[in-house]
Amino acid sequence: MKVLAVDGTVATLEAGGVRASARLDALGETVAAGDYLLVHAGFAIRRLDPEDAQETLKLLDEMLAADDDR
Repeated sequence: MKVLAVDGTVATLEAGGVRASARLDALGETVAAGDYLLVHAGFAIRRLDPEDAQETLKLLDEMLAADDDR
């Protein structure tokens, strides 16, 4: 998910038009708006390289499109 804003140890995120928040406590590194995070159960668990994140989002979109075609 893409980080929209950070307020202390909570990030506001967006992916596919869906907004969410995630705790940053477990990540152990600085996060800023524009970063991409892997999130599980409301916790950021990894910061992603922007190119890898974009490729992953593209693949997810393709999978959803293929499912819609069935």
